[in-house]
Amino acid sequence: MAGGKLYSFEEVRKHNDRKDCWLIIAGKVYDVTPYMEEHPGGDEVLLACTGKDATADYVDIGHSADAKELMKQYCIGEVDAATVPAKLTYTYPSDSSAQKASASAGAWATTLLQLGAPLLLLALALASYGKGWAKAE
Repeated sequence: MAGGKLYSFEEVRKHNDRKDCWLIIAGKVYDVTPYMEEHPGGDEVLLACTGKDATADYVDIGHSADAKELMKQYCIGEVDAATVPAKLTYTYPSDSSAQKASASAGAWATTLLQLGAPLLLLALALASYGKGWAKAE
């Protein structure tokens, strides 16, 4: 990090165009202006992440190890967490086993419904078809 400078959220937020673009990712401030034309997703993706905590956007994309290494050269400091509005911050999901169990149970129920509904319809159709066939004989 260059000099370890601390920036307010409002100061970072002012840098929001193609010729002056700063992003907040995981509490760090990045001046990505020189990278705008090289970004594989285009400059619009970066511009859409200005004026907020862009951590969730960054994490959702799933950047490569090379991209993470490349980011280091654009880091110019950190954002003062006390100045970031609460609704704009990103918190990483917890790894608690209770959440994992709940998610697993929800996934199981969803799978059961996805398989059960078509099987029930198939059974009803076969039963209905069988009754109609028995009358024909």
